[in-house]
Amino acid sequence: MVASTAQRIAESGLVAIIRGTDPETAIETVDALRRGGVSTVEITANTEGVLDMIRDVSESFAADEVTVGAGTVLDAATARETTLAGAEFIVTPSFDEGVVETANRYGVPSLVGIATPTEAVNAFEAGADMVKVFPAGTLGPGFVSALGGPLGHIPTVPTGGVGLDNVGEFFDAGATAVGVGSSIVDTEAIARGEFDVIEANARAFREAVEAARTE
Repeated sequence: MVASTAQRIAESGLVAIIRGTDPETAIETVDALRRGGVSTVEITANTEGVLDMIRDVSESFAADEVTVGAGTVLDAATARETTLAGAEFIVTPSFDEGVVETANRYGVPSLVGIATPTEAVNAFEAGADMVKVFPAGTLGPGFVSALGGPLGHIPTVPTGGVGLDNVGEFFDAGATAVGVGSSIVDTEAIARGEFDVIEANARAFREAVEAARTE
């Protein structure tokens, strides 16, 4: 399961991040993302009702339609709870060995937040499947490129500050995938019930990622 889920993330190249939205809108939001071509979704653990949201999404979509994971996972207990609720991957803002161990124990891949080469090595050696370069907007594509020199065997997922204006630069720098939050998942549009906006945002990023990968 770890290998197949990690492979799906890498093949997709794009993780949409849902944070702080009303749990009642989860299915409609994920369906809009799916229609727009984004099938990998992260629901952050600091979102109210996250366990029910993960459970509902997991039960509402087939495995080949949507891959749902948990983000902002800070400790092993949260990693366990979200995995048991149906999370297929775990994302952290920073490196916590207990989270990685728990993800491995339950057979789900982990994307671990790092901001230095040392953190990247430590996370990967602990068993992380990918490293989340965070905050990507601050560190920039140059950091991803430089990291790939000596550590090209470690898959990178830049997150935080990735937009349509720079997503191509991150892939040019060697990113395996990118994580995108509010630039796709517009919480104000969701609150207004404008799920066509979410679909359009997802499609724009899907096209940008595909264009970057074919250059």
